[in-house]
Amino acid sequence: MEFDKSKWADTDFSRDYLDKAEIYIVERRRMFSIVKSFYQHFVSLDRPVNLLELGSGDGTLTYELLKAGSTARAVLVDGSMDMLNKAEARLMEFDVRFVHCSFEELIREERLPGGFDMVVSSLAIHHLTTDEKSALFNKIYHTLATGGWFVNIDVVIAPSDSIENWYMEIWKDWMRAKQATLGVNDPVENIIERYKSLEENKPDTLDCQIGMLKNAGFKEIDCYYKYGIFTIFGGRK
Repeated sequence: MEFDKSKWADTDFSRDYLDKAEIYIVERRRMFSIVKSFYQHFVSLDRPVNLLELGSGDGTLTYELLKAGSTARAVLVDGSMDMLNKAEARLMEFDVRFVHCSFEELIREERLPGGFDMVVSSLAIHHLTTDEKSALFNKIYHTLATGGWFVNIDVVIAPSDSIENWYMEIWKDWMRAKQATLGVNDPVENIIERYKSLEENKPDTLDCQIGMLKNAGFKEIDCYYKYGIFTIFGGRK
């Protein structure tokens, strides 16, 4: 599905999601801190760093990475101009370029330079079909500098229905606890149903995507974090 036909092209929908992201996304801040730790550990920060974020939204993840203190240049890509405007306001103190482009356009066209030290994405690639994910991972591999890393925060489906059902229960438990802390009352069953029913949500299993990274040529591939359907995985060129 093209970006402009998806729910994420609806400004009100995407803004509502961001407003409630701390409820919807299990350990969102912890996942960001893990990616930041990865960035600090594996990317040399004693020289200028080239960073790329795909499906950047409002730039929160890139902001956390750029705060690490390195001299970094970043490129943020998103299909929503509204989100890129928000990212530009958030990142105005940094050296950042913004590209208004959907994943489908990235796959079809040569829209990005190479030589990135790290490519990151957060809860965006699961909107692609299996074949599109594979094509994007190949595109990311060729966009990276030798030795560069790709790290993806995303949702995955479980290898069986029984495990998937348990994952949904622990997700509900997280959201109920978070809502109680924030004084919010939004039936979590509705959130789960929306996640499952949205046509643009096309998650694959973790094993399937690990296989895609291997086929693309990545090394040192692993799952760096997992909590139910929420995971961080990636590899090195």
